[in-house]
Amino acid sequence: MKVVKFGGSSVADGKQFEKVAAIIREEEARRLIVVSAPGKRFAEDIKTTDLLIHLADAAAEKKDYDAELQQVIERYTAIVESLSLPSQLLAELKAQLISLIETYQEDHPRLYDALMASGENENAKLMAAYLQQLGEEAYYVSPEEAGMVVTDDPGNARILPESYEKIAKLRERSGRLVIPGFFGVSKTGHIVTFPRGGSDITGSIIGAGAEVDLYENFTDVDSIYSVNPSLVEKPHEMEELTYREMRELAYAGFSVFHDEALHPVVKKKIPVCIKNTNHPQAAGTYIVDEREQRGLPVIGIASDKGFISINVRKYLMNKEVGFGRHLLHILAEEGISFEHTPSGIDNMSIIVREEYLNEEAEKKILERIQKELDVEEVHVERELAMVMVVGEGMAKTVGVAAKATTALAEAGVNIKMINQGSSEVSMMFGVNASEADLAVTSLYNACFAKAKA
Repeated sequence: MKVVKFGGSSVADGKQFEKVAAIIREEEARRLIVVSAPGKRFAEDIKTTDLLIHLADAAAEKKDYDAELQQVIERYTAIVESLSLPSQLLAELKAQLISLIETYQEDHPRLYDALMASGENENAKLMAAYLQQLGEEAYYVSPEEAGMVVTDDPGNARILPESYEKIAKLRERSGRLVIPGFFGVSKTGHIVTFPRGGSDITGSIIGAGAEVDLYENFTDVDSIYSVNPSLVEKPHEMEELTYREMRELAYAGFSVFHDEALHPVVKKKIPVCIKNTNHPQAAGTYIVDEREQRGLPVIGIASDKGFISINVRKYLMNKEVGFGRHLLHILAEEGISFEHTPSGIDNMSIIVREEYLNEEAEKKILERIQKELDVEEVHVERELAMVMVVGEGMAKTVGVAAKATTALAEAGVNIKMINQGSSEVSMMFGVNASEADLAVTSLYNACFAKAKA
């Protein structure tokens, strides 16, 4: 049995629905189907989820939302008419959206969750109806019916452990089951969404709960590339990478797969295959627990911007027992999570995402560090990017760090910091955000020279 998830571009219009249905019907094993909300049909188009956010904005402000509602209905109307589906589906869709607004208009977090989730929910109903029209035994299965019980934290749902036993029962059902991605239902019966992009999370949870043989994630690329294809012409394509490598790359900005989506399948060691809805015959990229280390030691290079470094200096810091613990405890008490902690004998840097550290929080944290740790210097450095060089083969290869630093030096990129975990799966370079793309391309050219030859 397989779980197959189709992203927004895969279900953007009627023609894409036809491609998806053909893929599903090609294999009997593709019985658990997870769909996103309709994505962009062309570059200037607006995603359905964004249209629903506009609708929620208007409803929350108690404005006349007829125009925003009509825009959402029109997106689904185009799909329904293209596929000759019953018009009754549109009437039910409109009634459901109005009902959600009336129910949650005074509770804004739940209003946004409910309306945003409807993008996936209504699309799943259309997909099930279309498969039925083609003669398939197919059923729409709501997250509640599927067993997706989540925490009651709007916009940040987490699956509850007891869900997996309920999801396992999906194996006993017949036909093809179409499940909306992106959200679950709390124990109190409320719709709660995962972080945006969370349809990948739904697919992973369903796959783990049903203990499928493979999780196929269909998107709009043939495979995962070793670098952002907008930066490098004809980038190296990955045939296979491990969960650990994918986690590092997703964290550093790879947008093909949501960085929280791997967790459920990792525990069950369920392989994931990234495939292209528009070119399904392509082999795709497999994400697995272990892979044979052959060829190049580096598998991918990625970067992400929007970081701040809190730099702390104190003479004989390394002799002061508990200094690092106390420093991190200050951040924890202020509700700030950290990303990296590169350090020396007399200095330590804490890398945090800029979005988590506003002016007020920054001032308070710096004052506490100065007062409680009696440091000689503490200051913040802004507009940083983290560039990640990833590959499990690096642990058994001499000279990767030297090659990387040489490449950055020759490109004129100033390295602010270097950090490498004990597992040696990744190597992180902190650089100025303005130099991030140059850093990535120079590292790619150095690490993949053999692949291009």
